[in-house]
Amino acid sequence: MKYLNIAKAIEAWRAIQPISDRDRERLSRKFTVDFNFNSNHIEGNTLTYGQTELLLLFGKVIGEAEMRDLEEMKASNVGLRMMQEQAAIREKPLTQNFVRHLHKTLLREDYTVYRELPGGQQTSYVIHAGQYKTRPNSVITRYGDRFDYAAPEETPALMADLVDWYNDEEARGKLSPVELAALFHYRYIRIHPFEDGNGRIARLLVNYILFRHDYPMIVVRSRGKKEYLEALHKTDLEAGSTPSDGAHAELGSIRPFLKYFSALVAEEIYNDVRFVTEPNENVWWYDGQRVEFRTPNYAKILRIMQSQPSVTIEGLREQLGINKSAVQRLLGSLKEKGYIESAGEGGGWRVLITPSV
Repeated sequence: MKYLNIAKAIEAWRAIQPISDRDRERLSRKFTVDFNFNSNHIEGNTLTYGQTELLLLFGKVIGEAEMRDLEEMKASNVGLRMMQEQAAIREKPLTQNFVRHLHKTLLREDYTVYRELPGGQQTSYVIHAGQYKTRPNSVITRYGDRFDYAAPEETPALMADLVDWYNDEEARGKLSPVELAALFHYRYIRIHPFEDGNGRIARLLVNYILFRHDYPMIVVRSRGKKEYLEALHKTDLEAGSTPSDGAHAELGSIRPFLKYFSALVAEEIYNDVRFVTEPNENVWWYDGQRVEFRTPNYAKILRIMQSQPSVTIEGLREQLGINKSAVQRLLGSLKEKGYIESAGEGGGWRVLITPSV
């Protein structure tokens, strides 16, 4: 991975510009599914990658799904589009009003959360969409410690500081886009201004910053959730436990998160470059991972399914020139990895993995 360095990765990205309209559309479709699936999956959304793709690109879903998860995923995609539209207006600064509006878009409406206390008593509280928190929030780390975020009464002032700092720092131009995005993300998380949805907002605003500086947008993959949270935890130890200290952290005190985030951005850009510049019939992409099929029949099956979604096993056998049991073994492997799924009651197939050509 020779581009796992921000400078080399962005240089490689800029070297292939302008990319074709077709490649831009392919990247956009891939990013839309990858970002929404992963950002929500990190927070517990149960939709599969295939259900997410079907919902966001085709407006329907197959299989069982919680209504709340469906609505949450659709709202996430609206928020993503809203963020991109706002980021494209370069002369317009970031505002608290936009952050709150983005939060309201994601959560859609107020709702009540019910909890059982250690003694067995029931309690409840309201999550307010688009409003800063009205009750304290904290997290229990994997080490069993409670880590407090900013208090409700100090949140408006800290958010004002954060937004003003960002606009001023962006205008000064002394921090690179990656440094600016990493520092904003960390400061925002230490405030945790809302009662729910803070992680999703942070990941949207990171891409808001990258987009404004002509960097490809990136995905924090749910399979890397442990590394993501560990980088934040290590940074908490350096920045200090007092919320206001974390909310005003400087670049030198977020070294663990900056290291993690820089590697993530470099890898995401590197993969975008490979996706566009590595046309190979046996190379496909699934949730940000490059998949190279050593057995050509896998790629052949996928291409047949793309052009003939209703193809039968017998049809595949005839076109591939292999026996039925071999076709079934290939299909079983593709289904097990999530690369294909049955299209529903009407029969046929849906291909969930993206070709490089």
